[in-house]
Amino acid sequence: MNKFFDLHKGEEDKNAVLENVRNNISFSGSNLWILMAAVFIASIGLNVNSTAVIIGAMLISPLMGPIVGAGFALGVFDFQLLRRSLKNLLIATIASLLVSSIYFLLSPFKEAQSELLARTSPNIYDVLIAFFGGLVGVIAITRVEKGNPIPGVAIATALMPPLCTAGYGLATGNFKFFWGALFLYTINCVFIGIATFLIVKYLKYPAVNFIDKKREKRVQYIVTIVSVLILVPSVYFAYSLYQEQKFRLEVNAFLEKEITEKGNTLIYKKVNFLSNPKKIELALLSKNYTEEETNELNDKLSDYGIENTTLVIKHNLAGNLGVLKNDILNEVSKSDEKEKRILELEQQIAKNDFNNHQLLKEIKILFPKINALTVSNNNFAQGDSLVNKTIFIYTAEAQFSNEEEQKLKNWIEQRLNINNVQIFK
Repeated sequence: MNKFFDLHKGEEDKNAVLENVRNNISFSGSNLWILMAAVFIASIGLNVNSTAVIIGAMLISPLMGPIVGAGFALGVFDFQLLRRSLKNLLIATIASLLVSSIYFLLSPFKEAQSELLARTSPNIYDVLIAFFGGLVGVIAITRVEKGNPIPGVAIATALMPPLCTAGYGLATGNFKFFWGALFLYTINCVFIGIATFLIVKYLKYPAVNFIDKKREKRVQYIVTIVSVLILVPSVYFAYSLYQEQKFRLEVNAFLEKEITEKGNTLIYKKVNFLSNPKKIELALLSKNYTEEETNELNDKLSDYGIENTTLVIKHNLAGNLGVLKNDILNEVSKSDEKEKRILELEQQIAKNDFNNHQLLKEIKILFPKINALTVSNNNFAQGDSLVNKTIFIYTAEAQFSNEEEQKLKNWIEQRLNINNVQIFK
């Protein structure tokens, strides 16, 4: 059985592999030009939302070289190789940020597309992809026949897009994008390096020999400390990202059972995992929860494994419609499917099919207390679909009675030839 999992079978000569790793570290001459061209291509791909172009940029990017070099250096206690690898990785990172920032500064198109937005919020899956992608990459590097994995690793680990997204954040002054994308890039680098380190140790690559034994011990001591400083925080970050992903799944299950399945339309959701206590903010289209009902929902959170969390339900939809719109757009921009919804939602909220000025003139004849109004068609996310609602919002000098409000609703529906108009004041 062991022969099926034996990585020594088909292994390249260790000295030849190390020589190849050393040769792929440097970012000078042609490598630097290739890197800058790849950054430029990836930036264009992110700008025009082209997955094919981004994949092409990842395939030609030489960013993996110094990261793999650092992993090998830690595994064989080669402090000089580690220093060279980190120095060249820093050069490559700065050069990539500069090129992508310049591109996005000059580009007339500054809108954040779905391909770009996908690189701003790391999660536990990014850690797993980086680790197992790095694992495949270093195994391929140590083979006599390199095979097909290398191009796939370049695509899967996706080092170039987060760097270009960070450049976009710098160019547009959006530091939330900058730090999120840079964090994703750092995660990829670290876990590719860790995977490389583990394979180098497993294959028993010999440690670098020094003539001076004191210097050898000092180098081994330094490299061991660096390895621990990388490994310990990485385990913590991976665990934190796992906990956040688990929390969001629990919140989604809670909202599905307690809100959506009970016939309520959820139009806004914001989950703050980092606050203490954690916070869930919601707004619904027409349902207004009483304080008692909100407290009951808070008590039910623990039934879904959601601890140390406060649920807040926003009311007064009419007064907060603009704020809610912006928050909705920010929240639904975290995946490709939701990015499509955001564009449709923006268009629908911005669009007004009704002559509000003329309606105000007519309505004041029957309802002179009304001094301002707006009527619009709006799409709201409900599960996996969009629900269209006609919203009528008005302000009046005095409170309407229930009879007057029903009369107003009947008049609006008759005037616009629409059923089930939602009225807010």
